[in-house]
Amino acid sequence: MDALEILFTASFWVAVIRIASPLIFATMGELICERAGVLNLGIEGIMTVGAFAGWFTVYGGGDLWAGVLVAALAGALFGLLHATLTVPLGLSQHVVGIGVTLLATSLTYFTYRLLLPEVTSPPKIEPFQPLAIPGLSSIPVLGEALFTQTPLTYLAFLAVVLVTWVLYRTPVGLAVRAAGENPSAVEAQGISVTGIRMGAVVAGSALMAVGGAFLTMSAFNSFFFEMINGRGWICIALVVFGSWRPGKALVGAILFAAFDAYQIRLQQISGGIVPYQVFLMMPYALSILALILVARRATYPKALMISYQKGER
Repeated sequence: MDALEILFTASFWVAVIRIASPLIFATMGELICERAGVLNLGIEGIMTVGAFAGWFTVYGGGDLWAGVLVAALAGALFGLLHATLTVPLGLSQHVVGIGVTLLATSLTYFTYRLLLPEVTSPPKIEPFQPLAIPGLSSIPVLGEALFTQTPLTYLAFLAVVLVTWVLYRTPVGLAVRAAGENPSAVEAQGISVTGIRMGAVVAGSALMAVGGAFLTMSAFNSFFFEMINGRGWICIALVVFGSWRPGKALVGAILFAAFDAYQIRLQQISGGIVPYQVFLMMPYALSILALILVARRATYPKALMISYQKGER
């Protein structure tokens, strides 16, 4: 099989959708935060917490969907910490975000060692299994790629639809977007900018954590250190790539996943002639190039990273 034929195989696109799924969850979460005017650099740590919380819930005897719920609650808790420090207290969103990532990651690893001190290899759970959609899954290539995935992948695409609908079709979404563009106008309508921003960060963080839980409960079947591996930072870039719009951000997530899946297959057919580090670099280099081309025309929320206190003008 040559390099071009890879793009036309069903297995390639199955892998693309699977790799994109956690990115979709986390990107939608980050997009909600930034639309409200808050940059959440805690995403990497929040995804780590979600990955562990969901996995350990199932490992301890809980249901898979209970694991998803626990992961979301854990993410929401760290989102609340981030929101409390950055919104009403007005602390630096950059510093707080990095602090939350360090706290969440370190606390997760400490908890893992505390609860499983004698474990030498990651314990396994029974993860979500692929669920074929009758009729649709029989479509050549497309059907296998889109309609033979696990339930969490379907939930990721549903999240894009829900986030789009809420942001552009509901009063709550209008308030969120206004809080990121002109918070004083929101306050003039008698709506709490602090409440809107804190709610957005909490909800967005919950989605980020579910993205982390996808890795331990759908893509893999165990938790191991460094499994997030920079996905959170990629999601921040995807929000910019998508110009803070859910649909475009979804395209960006699939594009990055395609680069990642493609480099894995290129390694297999290269025969070791090219160092594998070159292939590992490819999706990130191409993503940076795409980001440079798109970001120059992107229109960001005007009040992004600008703290707001009641009564300010």
